[in-house]
This record gives sequence, structure tokens and C-alpha cells, in this order.
Amino acid sequence: MTEIEWSRLKAAEIAALARRDAIVIVPIGATEQHGPHLPTMVDYRCVHEVSHRAARIMTSSHPTIVTPTIPYGMSEHHMSLSGTITLDYATMNAVIRCVVLSAVRHGFKRVFVLNGHGGNTTALQNMIGELTVETKLPLATGTYWDIAAKSIAKLLERQKALLHACEAETSMVMAMTPELVNPQELSQMHGPYIPGLAAIPTVNEGVYRWRQLSSRSPIGVIGDASTASAEKGEKLLTAIAADVADALLNERLWSEPV
Repeated sequence: MTEIEWSRLKAAEIAALARRDAIVIVPIGATEQHGPHLPTMVDYRCVHEVSHRAARIMTSSHPTIVTPTIPYGMSEHHMSLSGTITLDYATMNAVIRCVVLSAVRHGFKRVFVLNGHGGNTTALQNMIGELTVETKLPLATGTYWDIAAKSIAKLLERQKALLHACEAETSMVMAMTPELVNPQELSQMHGPYIPGLAAIPTVNEGVYRWRQLSSRSPIGVIGDASTASAEKGEKLLTAIAADVADALLNERLWSEPV
């Protein structure tokens, strides 16, 4: 099996991959509360798994390498609930900047930051935009549940999209680390989902207002985990990885002018 993990490769092997114009995937998640039933590692563990599965698919068509997963993100809106470790914008920007530019300095030209936490999304778009202007390279970013939105929707029973500590995330954790989830709790693990950027009833969905998660859900759950299962989680991981691989193998992503 072709090795895809940066941390398991030797320096000379990484240099050889740069000469072959390999795609570099930089996974970033978060460490934060995920309701009473899930561990705090959910976001970074899920994006880690998706990035590795996607890279293994991609490597038969194009050289691909995955950096160590960044386990922290911008989670200030979860700090009202215990267990969260958050970065501020400046710190996350510095981390992303250093990781991406390290890869670029080693000769890589195709770098994709794969996101696994909603609080990172807008910030990452700004960060990658600034780095693209600076490097003049086709750097890119995306959140895995946006990339695989159609596939995810087809597999869920109680909701249309991946939310938080929900049917989708709970199922994926059950597929990867079932010992960390108590199935007896799942019937109680549901919270309100109100569409819109502010998630406030009657407020226009295009209006954004920052809110702490405990104001939206006292137990820190958005969505419904009651129908989660390991089988569903495996199907989700398989489908999401395939969609991410397909997205990153699209040559136009990398060849269109900056």
C-alpha cells in the first residue's frame, strides 16, 4: 500500500513527492464539546479519517500526501459548554500560514486545507485567499460536508445535512470508535435545528449574528442522534471520502488561472 502520511515518510520521500507535483491535504478540525454522548475529538477525528481515506483513493491516480491533522480550531462559540479548547483568529491564521508555506517551500504547488469544523469555514476561506495572493499558487480549501452534501443527505433519516453531535457525526464516531459512544443515551440526544446564519426563529436566514452554542442547545446538540449507527457511519465515511477524492482530482481545480 502506498504511504500517504507525511509523518510516516522520510524527508527524501517527501521531496520526491514534491517533484511529482503531489497534492498535499492539510486536515483541520477542532477539540470541543459534542453533547453528553460524544468525545471532544469528533471534529478532528472525522476529518482525519476522511482525509486519509480520500488520499488512499487519490494516490492511484495522482500522488497525494496528508499532513498531521490540526486538532484545534476556532471554537469560541462552544466555550460556554465544558471541554472545548479554542484558537483565536490570529493563532489559527498563523498555524495555517506556517503549515501551508512549509509545504510550498518544499516545492509543493497543490495544497488543500480540508476542514472538519463549521467555525473554521469563513476564516479558512480568508486565510487561503491571502496565501493565494502571496504565493500565486492555486491553493484551495473546503469543508468535507459541503463537498459531500448530496451524498450525506441521501444517507440520513432525521436530518438533511451534517449538523453537530447529530445523526451523522454520531454514526461516524460509532464506526470508528464505538467504545466511546453509549447507544443507550442516543434516544435523548437531540436538539433544535433552526436554518439560517443566525439560527434565530423568524430572522432572515441570510442575516448572521454570533451566538454561543449553549444559547441554541443547552446540551450542545444540534440535530438528532437517535437513529445513529455504526453501519450508517461507515457508509457516510466511504461516501464522503469518495466525494473529497473526486473533488481534489479535478484538474481544473489546480489548472485554472489564479
